[in-house]
Amino acid sequence: MNSDTRSLWGGLRVAVLALLWGSTFLWIELALRGLSPLQVTFARCALGALVLVVACYATGHRMPRGVTVWRHIAVAAFFCNALPFALFSLGQQTVDSGLAGVLNATTPLWSIALGLALGSERGLRPVRLAGLLLGFTGTIVIFAPWQTTGATGWGALAILGAAASYAVAFTYMGRTLVRKGTPTISLSAAQLVAASGLTALAVPVGGLESIDVGPAVVTAAVVLSVFCTAITFHLTYRIINDEGATNAAVVGYLLPVVSVLLGAVVLGENLSVRVVLGMVVVLVGVGLTRRKAAASGDGDGQRGEPGTVQPASEAPATEKPASAEPARGDTPGRTLLENAR
Repeated sequence: MNSDTRSLWGGLRVAVLALLWGSTFLWIELALRGLSPLQVTFARCALGALVLVVACYATGHRMPRGVTVWRHIAVAAFFCNALPFALFSLGQQTVDSGLAGVLNATTPLWSIALGLALGSERGLRPVRLAGLLLGFTGTIVIFAPWQTTGATGWGALAILGAAASYAVAFTYMGRTLVRKGTPTISLSAAQLVAASGLTALAVPVGGLESIDVGPAVVTAAVVLSVFCTAITFHLTYRIINDEGATNAAVVGYLLPVVSVLLGAVVLGENLSVRVVLGMVVVLVGVGLTRRKAAASGDGDGQRGEPGTVQPASEAPATEKPASAEPARGDTPGRTLLENAR
């Protein structure tokens, strides 16, 4: 395959990934019309796990073994799947899908803040610090705490909590799960299996509400689980390993655009000037935090074998999904999903 063909194929995969990730919030919105937030979360994890487990064994791979690795997978599944998936579903009961996609884009901001708190983010350049401050300023503009009413409230806080949970998960996975030669399909399948188990434990508490499973709700739940969770997980791994994580990071900037456009076109969601302004400020801030990695070319030219995950010390330096992806930027575990889901 020549360079032009590889470039075209790589661009196509990135476009497909951006569309799948960006549509996640649309399908959550539709699924919530007949299912409770916890039911949406469980269906997403369980159906996604089923698809990846079948794919894992169909391609001749096995699930990970050992108590230690499964303990790490369980922790990663909680912070990267069970908790954020539930928070997104809870938040989108009152927050539009387009705004949810933009608030999710604050993940890299939380990741840098976490790195500063843990001491792993050192020598923060002025441009990245400005991006961090600008991003959180945009978030405040969206929240508009000076107003007595608004469409954000607790729902938006839940979505910000999901974005922060991703940041914790990526840091943890980069230090514990990223191992050379480990098939990505095995890790992603195992992580969703663990997330399904964790979510199932909570179903008796908050997931036994009556349901209204019409065709639209069933379709939304299936698409969300199969395409926006299972396929997206594996596709992300392959893009990072085949092409470098810096190239793949562009998805993070396309995702909020896709979520906003789909919300406006399909669901007829309205966006005020203030919210649009806040969204732009957030995305500019996220872009500034990426300046150092982009300028130095981190993530390019460091690729592992297709379908395997590189160790944290050798992983491409960049930002989903979602399971143990290569590290990015200056902090281990900052993966592609930091700009997305």
